[in-house]
Amino acid sequence: MDTEIELKLFLQHKYKNELIEYLDKLPKSEPKPTLQLGNCYFDTPQLQLRRWKMGLRVRSQEQHRQQTIKTAGSVVGGIHARPEYNVDIQSDTPILNLFPEDLWPQEANLADIQSEIVPLFDTDFERRLWHVYCDESLVEIAFDIGYISAGGKTEPICELEFELLAGEAQALVKLAASVASAVPVRLGKASKAQRGYRLAAQSSPLGLEALEFIALPPSLSLNDTLVTLLETGIERWQLIEDMICNSTSMPAESAELWYRLRACVRLLKLTLEQYQMETSELDASFALIESHLVFIEKTQSLAQIVLQRKSLMGKLPQAKVLQQQAKIHLHDLKLAEQLQKLWDLPEYGQLQLALVELMMAAQKGSVLLDKKESLRSFSDRLQEASWQKIVKIMPSKASLSSLDYQQFAQALDESILVGFAYGQLYSTKERDFFRRPWQDLVLGIRTLASYQQLEVLGKESGIDIEQWLEDKSHSLLVAMEHSRRSALATEPYWR
Repeated sequence: MDTEIELKLFLQHKYKNELIEYLDKLPKSEPKPTLQLGNCYFDTPQLQLRRWKMGLRVRSQEQHRQQTIKTAGSVVGGIHARPEYNVDIQSDTPILNLFPEDLWPQEANLADIQSEIVPLFDTDFERRLWHVYCDESLVEIAFDIGYISAGGKTEPICELEFELLAGEAQALVKLAASVASAVPVRLGKASKAQRGYRLAAQSSPLGLEALEFIALPPSLSLNDTLVTLLETGIERWQLIEDMICNSTSMPAESAELWYRLRACVRLLKLTLEQYQMETSELDASFALIESHLVFIEKTQSLAQIVLQRKSLMGKLPQAKVLQQQAKIHLHDLKLAEQLQKLWDLPEYGQLQLALVELMMAAQKGSVLLDKKESLRSFSDRLQEASWQKIVKIMPSKASLSSLDYQQFAQALDESILVGFAYGQLYSTKERDFFRRPWQDLVLGIRTLASYQQLEVLGKESGIDIEQWLEDKSHSLLVAMEHSRRSALATEPYWR
């Protein structure tokens, strides 16, 4: 048995030649022969191996055949670690009893599995290889270009894998960061097998329920808390990005995904601030990415008009016309291209890798923290500081306008994220009672923004709804002001 420890990066095909040129010139780099690899993945019609978290393939290289099975592993911040078993064979179909008997679950009937396995999908690609020494570590860099194919459908492969052959895992991140300085890349979470199962329609579509509170046991050290927050933020960032990339839904349905992607980025930034790990370089990268996500507010407003026409506009005679205009504007935002623009930013992948490096440093305990302070005490301080910021910008005696609320939207969003990160440390009843009116305010701010967008659509369409909008906005503001003052008068749950 071998255990692969690798880091995967995705890149766009247009950067292929730049990448190859850079790796050829990398110090202490030794190019290896280019390989043509064909892989066929197998499972039962009931996907029994998938349920056991196993992946089975036969790899072909010229006349050589090798069967491989990978068992359950882990992906932490982009670092993949997964045990695998390899056996040379002569046939195109795997022979399961050639693998060690003890890798199978006790309930496995190997003869039945053998009789049922069928090919599901193929991955065929060209692999360029380099062996690179990084400090005292040896890393194999593999650049794969090709296709996944299943049932007449194909999906391109263009990815870079850094596999640790000897030494420390930090070398993977160091080399990946070096590549990211030359070519725009991004962390890769989904393996070829995962993508193949999806393409073969043998895997459930990616999904993400309402953002859960992060599991932080009260006994957790501050150092381990930092690791958990970084790991969770990085993992969800990749997952949501993958969901956006593979979404087949209409633009209106993807608006919430974009909002959640930005929430992950903001949560990671807040985490660095809380642990005093921010730097001017990291702050600049966060700011750049945030500036490329300014379309999210407009996307949310248009999506609300499209998806919630009746609740937003009621029996307004022109509602269907305005809804159709909103659909056109959403299409014009070209959300799929927004993802490509992000991927073209060198800082995008550089930031992801910098966060992985910080997470790995925290795992080794090299981050300076007050080890005497409890997690609950630390959380109480963060919650109180965030709360005081909201009290300062939204004093109960002040009357806020629609514009005021929208200017304060990010501060409120960030305060809610602090509660989201540490909320599981507190009583569910008291926490949810306190947070509910603030979440209602966030929804109110979104609706106010939708009313503003309706005003724009109305003017474009020659529809006069100004008085209607003024009445609706006024009614909503009255309700929001009441909720805000009640919320400010509620005793915080962390005190």
